[in-house]
Amino acid sequence: MPPFFFHDEVYCKDTVLTRFLCYLRQPYPNAITSIIYPNMQFIKKSIQFFLLATLLLPCSVLAQQAAFDVQNISLPAELLDAENQYSSLNIYKKQILLMAESRVLEKQEAKLYCVSLRQIDKKLKDSSHVLAYKKIPIKGLEFAVNKMLEQKQVCEGLEAMVIHGSDVYFSVETTTPSDYVYLLKGKMKKKAVVLDSTFMLPIWKPRNSRAEIIYNASFECMEWYHDRLFIFFEFNYFDRQDYVYSYNGALEPASKDSFPIDKMPYRISDLKANGVDHFIAVNSFYKGGGKDTINRPHTYDTAAYRLVHDEKGFHDYTRLVDIHFNGSHFTWQPVFEMPKMYEGFNWEGIACYKNGYFLITDKYAPSKPYYSKFVYLKPNSK
Repeated sequence: MPPFFFHDEVYCKDTVLTRFLCYLRQPYPNAITSIIYPNMQFIKKSIQFFLLATLLLPCSVLAQQAAFDVQNISLPAELLDAENQYSSLNIYKKQILLMAESRVLEKQEAKLYCVSLRQIDKKLKDSSHVLAYKKIPIKGLEFAVNKMLEQKQVCEGLEAMVIHGSDVYFSVETTTPSDYVYLLKGKMKKKAVVLDSTFMLPIWKPRNSRAEIIYNASFECMEWYHDRLFIFFEFNYFDRQDYVYSYNGALEPASKDSFPIDKMPYRISDLKANGVDHFIAVNSFYKGGGKDTINRPHTYDTAAYRLVHDEKGFHDYTRLVDIHFNGSHFTWQPVFEMPKMYEGFNWEGIACYKNGYFLITDKYAPSKPYYSKFVYLKPNSK
């Protein structure tokens, strides 16, 4: 398919339509047609312009199909601390779990914070309500990190968490030069998460066509689906096919399967199951320079480029996207854009709740001092 179609942002995948558009791009085969239909070239151009304008509607227009009000949720001082650097949210037994990145090599404690949904509901009704919470330690992470160091792989922190029954799964991000990332598993106990000290699954980082590792990228999203653990790489804009991996519950290497996913600009930082064969994901763009320019969309990817670039240059951007799985292939479409006032926050966690979504940042905010921001996207009934 030629770049004329900007494949990354085509929202109508109908093959008949795409073939028709391809036909419209071709010159008429002979002069007789032009003589019989003297205005056909004008008609062709008009139809072509109309269809392209329809296909390439900006995401901001499509996003209006889903409307949410953003409600801020103030956190107690300990939970607000920037050093928590949250990277995942999970709903578990009528509680919401906030997972800290747990950068043990930086002397940070491995932990989750737990807040009951009943407390959250009170907070949403009364913003002055102070949330009660408890801390849940993650035991055994230091041991796992040291084992990674023995393999010359440097852990940066935890990136995603999935709970299935009493089983808990974590993905671990490593520094960019490290060849592998890791999956860990453990058990949810009454007062702690206890990791299995005998298990650690290394996964070779995806590379581009030049065999280069993508800067600061890892498997940031995981979800339990159809009795398997699906893991999503945060960067899905390779110069080759992108893939989602899945494993059985035992994380046996031989159980690995791969499924193609449509090319997606920017990055996905967290994801949750959201209906039959659908997932909701956080899709964010960071405007940073240097090595972070790897996240910038191609100029020929017009729709994606326009969303993050204006007359002043690049700017941060976050949206929610719906990811659909048909059993063999993942596709996606935009759902909702975060308002501009929330640009500059690095949204790292999402959880579904009452037809809306909780979102949380790691620590990065538009200005210092940094802190973690927690919000609820409430469906707008208007």
